Amino acid sequence: MSSNVGQNYPYTSEIESDRAAAVAAVIEAHPELAGTIATEATPLDASERWWVWKCPTKGCRGLLHAAGYSLEKHAVFVVCDGTCAKTFLR
Repeated sequence: MSSNVGQNYPYTSEIESDRAAAVAAVIEAHPELAGTIATEATPLDASERWWVWKCPTKGCRGLLHAAGYSLEKHAVFVVCDGTCAKTFLR
């Protein structure tokens, strides 16, 4: 089992308005992520709650928030609100 799959357990969940605000804040702090999300993900469907994961990047204490669905794989495309500001598939 790859480490990406093995560490795919959610940390918590958040309501839609909190998720949208977190993703917007990450994009505001890192404008280049808007293009990445636009080219690598499709919009999320309507949901009241979304899972949140801890960032797996060493030294980053951020959380991963759902930003869309991956275009290439059956996965949720997430962005980190921490110092690394990386994207992942969950």
